[in-house]
Amino acid sequence: MSLKRVALNRKAFSLFAALLLCSCGVYNFTGGDVGTAKTFQVNYFQNYASQTPGSVFDPGLDRDFTLALQDLINSQTSLDLVGTNGDLLYEGEIVEYRISPMTATAQQRAAQNRLTIAVNVRFYNNTKEDVNFEQRFSFFYDYPATSQLAAVRDEAHLAIFERILQDIFNKSLADW
Repeated sequence: MSLKRVALNRKAFSLFAALLLCSCGVYNFTGGDVGTAKTFQVNYFQNYASQTPGSVFDPGLDRDFTLALQDLINSQTSLDLVGTNGDLLYEGEIVEYRISPMTATAQQRAAQNRLTIAVNVRFYNNTKEDVNFEQRFSFFYDYPATSQLAAVRDEAHLAIFERILQDIFNKSLADW
């Protein structure tokens, strides 16, 4: 290979490497776009589910949800969690915790129950205010009517939280 060709290959490789490194700085594997934000704050999500007709109160749900949202943002972004004055602020309340029969047997008994959790979320981005929102997020978990909720509670909460939290993350930070 001639020296001219080697030099040309090196320049092409250098240009390719530079472009690759620059583009990786903008993209991260979670899809989260924090912009210029450096910190986030998650205020305690109060549990107001019992104020919705047909909904019940589940003790500890508020704490579990708040911690799960903090953990998700902490693990999928480089933001620092703060107690006050966060660049990004998440707040809201749990507004529904409902168990309803979904399918019936021939004897007109429930064959399957559905646990539904709904959360109202307000998101404020103090570095880019045009992306602020308030929205209700909900998801469900179906389980056999022969099982008590207590037996599937942890699994149900995990599945529901995973979906709701990912929806909140996508709405607030993912620029798809």
